[in-house]
Amino acid sequence: MAVKSWVLSSLDRDLHVDRFDIDDDDVRGTPDDWSVQKRTLRGGRREGVDVIEIDNGAVVITVIPSRGMGVHQVTAGADRLGWQSPVRGPIHPREVNLGEPSGLGWLDGFDELLVRCGLESNGAPEFDDAGRVTYPLHGKIANQPSDEVTVTVDSDCGEIRVSGVVDESRFHFMKARLHATLVTRFGESGFRIQDTIENLSAMPAEAQMLYHFNVGVPLLDAGSTLVAPSRTVVPRNAHAAAGIDGYASYRAEEAGYEEQVYFHHMHAAGNGQTQVLLKNAHSEAGVSLLYDATKLPCFSQWKDTATVVDGYVTGIEPGTNFPNPRSFEGEQGRVIKLEGGARETLELGVQWHRDARSVAAAEQSVGKLAAGREPKVFRTPQVGWCADA
Repeated sequence: MAVKSWVLSSLDRDLHVDRFDIDDDDVRGTPDDWSVQKRTLRGGRREGVDVIEIDNGAVVITVIPSRGMGVHQVTAGADRLGWQSPVRGPIHPREVNLGEPSGLGWLDGFDELLVRCGLESNGAPEFDDAGRVTYPLHGKIANQPSDEVTVTVDSDCGEIRVSGVVDESRFHFMKARLHATLVTRFGESGFRIQDTIENLSAMPAEAQMLYHFNVGVPLLDAGSTLVAPSRTVVPRNAHAAAGIDGYASYRAEEAGYEEQVYFHHMHAAGNGQTQVLLKNAHSEAGVSLLYDATKLPCFSQWKDTATVVDGYVTGIEPGTNFPNPRSFEGEQGRVIKLEGGARETLELGVQWHRDARSVAAAEQSVGKLAAGREPKVFRTPQVGWCADA
């Protein structure tokens, strides 16, 4: 039995490993047919992007240290969990202008399965009285490169871990650090995210986090359903309110579809844990998110079922807050408050269900959380929930 670690990048050591490749021959006591590989992409707007591909024997998980330790996709043979963005990434952060006048520059790099939004802000763009961007769409952390990257294989626990340290700091402003770890077990169809947000300043600070988890074809299709233990459902705006009766279901691709967003509070078990499931029309495939609803109390459902070439996708997004403008969310107290030097830990589990039996088991688990209780569904945006209400 053994625990072995490799440092792939470190500012303190002035170290950067361009290529890395390990497998079951490198760690005693581990199963056959797993590997971890690191390479640097070349060409176009992905030039210089580091990717780490974790093959746990069942699925291959692609982590992007260059983009805030996001997860680009998960594959199993020809099957893929992710979406087809019109952005051909992963895009290097230098190609993403977060400060461009519309505040929407973040979209230039958006094509991941899982992208973190934060840390100072994570919602809609916000502008000062002169029209200048004060908080860009979804914040900065997804476009910050990791300063420290480590791979650990633990044969005692049967786990592979990839960890990174990502800073979001500015002189005279917020000084925060994300300690991000992805953990997967040999042979499982999923992974867990273990994040710690650290306030590097001696002064108090406020932070936010939104886990923007994005799914498209082939899992998302006409008739797909969000199965969730929703306690409350609120449409973000009047356009979303027009579709409130069908908020949990998805339509076929539609040219020119205008996104609809719904805000949820979830029922949870006594320990705070909850689960949501997105399943396809025939309940033969799906994906679950598992998390602590006391730490991530706000769930956003983003429906964007345009044509596949334009981005047929839904976001299922646990967060510390709703993705409204930062000032509005601060007024509602939906922030993490950190004293100088303090830390806050957040976790998210992902399970990819690749057969009907697994989907049925997940749906049963969600049903137990709901315990037969119907959600309170508001037909209009609500004050305190929606910035425009």
